[in-house]
Formats: sequence, structure tokens, C-alpha cells
Amino acid sequence: MRTQEARTPRSVLFTALLAVVVTAGVIVAVFLLRPDAPVPADAPGGLSVPDSGSALPAVNCGQSVCREIGAMTVGGMPVVLLADETGKQGVVRIGSDTVFPLMVNDMGVTLKGDSLRCVDGATQVCLVRGDTGGGSAGELFVARGGIWRDTGKPYFSDAGTIALNDVTADGIADVIVVRHECPGAQTGSARCQAAPVLAEVYDVARGSVGCTRRYTAPSELKGWPEVRLTRADLRACP
Repeated sequence: MRTQEARTPRSVLFTALLAVVVTAGVIVAVFLLRPDAPVPADAPGGLSVPDSGSALPAVNCGQSVCREIGAMTVGGMPVVLLADETGKQGVVRIGSDTVFPLMVNDMGVTLKGDSLRCVDGATQVCLVRGDTGGGSAGELFVARGGIWRDTGKPYFSDAGTIALNDVTADGIADVIVVRHECPGAQTGSARCQAAPVLAEVYDVARGSVGCTRRYTAPSELKGWPEVRLTRADLRACP
């Protein structure tokens, strides 16, 4: 007589399989519901949790927390001017983590919403300028090879205007400083303030490249107060 093999009933197999699935689901749920467990970005219906280190660091301006007073984007890079409530202490933040203290803070400038000016080009250039006693002071930031640097040389205008414009037509903005031409007189003195004015142009890499002729008043310069010059307007500085 043939002996039949004993077979496990299908209901028993189904019950065992169901138990395995339920156990696995409980383990996953316990893991995901832990307070310190991030939700996987690829989990069904899950949201990626941002890295806590991605927040912009707090920056102080002097003894106060900085506030944003001006912002521009140049070469795809955000540039933000930050200052305290009085505008007397400021910094420039370029990108998300590069912060430059301003040298012009020590020159008594007052920073305002229009103090930041940036120009794109073969080299990106940003100028921070502000009014100070007897004129305006400005500080220049230049990007070379994707690295931003403070040029380390403040500019001063006793006629109240520092501007950016590609005067030399090389694809890079130049700095235009309007000043009184008053040899032998003290800057800011009544005699100097009554003297004619001219604009001196500085290449960001090579320094002074020339001056305009003398004018009776700054308003006679083309484009005043955002002065616009060409190479043909320049001559040797007196």
C-alpha cells in the first residue's frame, strides 16, 4: 500500500506568513517613530529633514545683531549688506558663509539701503559706500577665480561720490572717485570745497588710470550722481 506524505494545510502556512509580515511591520514602525530618528527621504510619503547646519550663522554688527539693509546677486552669488540699527557698524556676507567686516566702519560712514552696488562682468565687483564727515568712503570687493576678496584699500571722496562703471571697457567695473582739485588746501576746508572737481578712475587691479578735466560742480559730470565715463573722458591726473 502506498504511503501518502503528510502535508501542512494551506491555512497554517498563510497564518505563519502573516505573522512574519506583521512582525516586520512593527519593527519598522518602532524605528521610524523614535523621536530621534530622521524620516528617510525615500520612505513612502516621507519628507527629507534639512541638515541643522544649513542655517545661516548669526552675525553681530558691533554690539548689536545685524539686520539686512541691502542685497544684490552678482555672478549667481548673493551679496548682502548687514548693519546695526544706526548704520554705523556693518559687514558684507557673500554666499552663505563668507563674512567681511568693513574697514569703512572706522571711517565713520553711515550705511543705508543704497550703500551696496555690484556689477557683473569678466570679474565681479561690489562696492560698499556711505556718507562720512566731509564726504563719502567706499570699500571694494572683487571675485577672482570664484574667490571673493576685500581689496584692502578704502576710497574717499570729498565731493560725496564714489561709483562703479566700466570706464576702460575691459569687461570689469572701475571705481570712480569724485574729488575737489585743491593742491595745498586741506581736504574738507572751505577753500577746498570751493575748488573745481574732477573724477579719478581706478582700475581694480592696476590702480589709477586717469582723471577727467575739471568741472565747476559735481553735477556737471555725466550721469551724476552715478557717474558714467568713457576712456575718452580721461587724461593724466594733475
